Amino acid sequence: MTDRVSTMDVRQRIGDMLNRVALRNDEFIIERKGKPLAALVPVERLEQMRRFARRHGLDFMAQQKPAALSDTQAAELAAEAKRWARTQATKPRRKTK
Repeated sequence: MTDRVSTMDVRQRIGDMLNRVALRNDEFIIERKGKPLAALVPVERLEQMRRFARRHGLDFMAQQKPAALSDTQAAELAAEAKRWARTQATKPRRKTK
């Protein structure tokens, strides 16, 4: 069963929620201002999702054309992405409401 709870509910009931997750395999979607923020799920479920993602990621990689980029091209692309990310990090961010 998946329940939606606010961050305030989590603060007040974390012990009870952890017991429900551990003993009954309940799942919780934690919301802030009505928007989903995080999930509280049993560890087994998390591991299952990771295995699923890894398996499908490997299948996807196997279907890709081999050597679409040379090592040099890949290195240049990675360096360009780093430069872009650093310039974005140094720009002042606009405050949103």
